[in-house]
Amino acid sequence: MRAQDTSPSVKSIPAVNYQYVQYTAVIGVGSPATTYNLVIDTGSSNTFVGTGKPFVKTKTSVRTGQQVYVSYGSGYFGGDEYLDQVTLGAGLVLKNQSIGAATSFAQFPGVDGILGVGPTLLTQGTLYPGADLEIPTVVDTAYTQRLVPDRVLGVALAPTTSNNSVNGALTFGGVEQRYAAGITYVPVTKTLPSGYYWGLNVSSLDYGSTNLFKNDAGIVDTGTTLVYIADNFFAKYRAAIPGSAIDPITGLLEVPASQASTIQSLNFTIGGRAFTLSAGAQLIPQSEVAAYGGRNGHYYSYIGPMGSDSGAGFDFVLGQKFLERFYSVYDTTRNRVGLSDT
Repeated sequence: MRAQDTSPSVKSIPAVNYQYVQYTAVIGVGSPATTYNLVIDTGSSNTFVGTGKPFVKTKTSVRTGQQVYVSYGSGYFGGDEYLDQVTLGAGLVLKNQSIGAATSFAQFPGVDGILGVGPTLLTQGTLYPGADLEIPTVVDTAYTQRLVPDRVLGVALAPTTSNNSVNGALTFGGVEQRYAAGITYVPVTKTLPSGYYWGLNVSSLDYGSTNLFKNDAGIVDTGTTLVYIADNFFAKYRAAIPGSAIDPITGLLEVPASQASTIQSLNFTIGGRAFTLSAGAQLIPQSEVAAYGGRNGHYYSYIGPMGSDSGAGFDFVLGQKFLERFYSVYDTTRNRVGLSDT
């Protein structure tokens, strides 16, 4: 009988677009496993469950005695840390992976928690009393347990055509070969606090012929829906679209119908290469307007203000609506981020 091949290999799991505004993955925790629907988040690094379906302890669940607490751009969770078996997919069964079992939380409607795949450093300060400890992420654990050959995560998202559809994938240990040749890599920025995240430098952001900024730092984040830029940059973007204004109901930039067909390209220059959001990639499709609280027949932009001016070292967030247009790579081993056309 031929021995089973247990050497590390690149492995992928599906990603599901949930309610047009998040991507989720179904993972199992424990043995027998309870399945949870978790938000895929490159902007945080703790994995936790229990905000929808409660955490179920099994024979593999070991409470560490540590409390865990994480706050997010919107919402938070607090609870107990466990080491447990986590099943990401076929051939991706992690032993003794740290997870949080939420006992208090806010702002996680319709999902069971978060799959945190940001840099490991972001976990520092999330445990009590072990505030100085770092928690290995699922990417770290998959590598150290020799399930995958590298500490790399590839993320493929795509503009959704229907609600709750499987239209993406997470690749652990490497990248999808169809994108490999076209990936532009840049080092994680040294500008803080962006450099604590999957942060990068954008050498220029241009809306048509209007320059919005040069040489600034921000982050790439699958857990954020929109594309946010610092308020002073956003003011230039809004001024370049005559008649546009923040809609008080949705908080989105509303574009007059007369201007919708004249929206110009938005070009992010990263690593010497232009990554372009076309007019269509900047506007919410009419079929999805209601999901954002908007009014049918009205036009809204995916580009929004961060809530503060530039200069703080964290001046943009390239969220889901940017990442649906490009393949992205998060390389822990080489401390870099990659982007490719799709």
